[in-house]
Amino acid sequence: MVHQCVSENLWFTTMLRIDVKAPPLPGQESRQKFIKRYAEDSGKRLAALEEKEQVWWQEIVSFFEVLRSRAWTMTRRLTHTAHHRGQLTDLLRMLNRDLHSTYGPTADTGGLMQNHAPTIYAHESIEQLLETKSSGSAKTPLPGPGDKPPTERPD
Repeated sequence: MVHQCVSENLWFTTMLRIDVKAPPLPGQESRQKFIKRYAEDSGKRLAALEEKEQVWWQEIVSFFEVLRSRAWTMTRRLTHTAHHRGQLTDLLRMLNRDLHSTYGPTADTGGLMQNHAPTIYAHESIEQLLETKSSGSAKTPLPGPGDKPPTERPD
């Protein structure tokens, strides 16, 4: 979470020129504090992005050593975050943890999309996530892989 929070803050403040006026890391580094900080900052960034006109997205900005449009830069930000999610997914699997949906079904939510496996998020909203983490409530239950293979190559 340290890298994700610092990296995202750096991209938004330097490349996209959106500053949420908050430190990227919580004062006390705990799971709950990271989730709260990230949720607050993400909400502010989303609100700022929603106000931008189309021409803003087309403007050329510095992306490390090259110049790119803000739309291109945002696409790279999204793929970089997806890369982090992939890393965390792998780590959770190595720890034998169940995985709720990120972008669609997982083996733990019923398997493959083509087999009509559902998308099941751990929490219905950011508010529920924050409440769940502070109260110790459970995540949405998972059905498991079902009766069909959860992969396209079961052998």
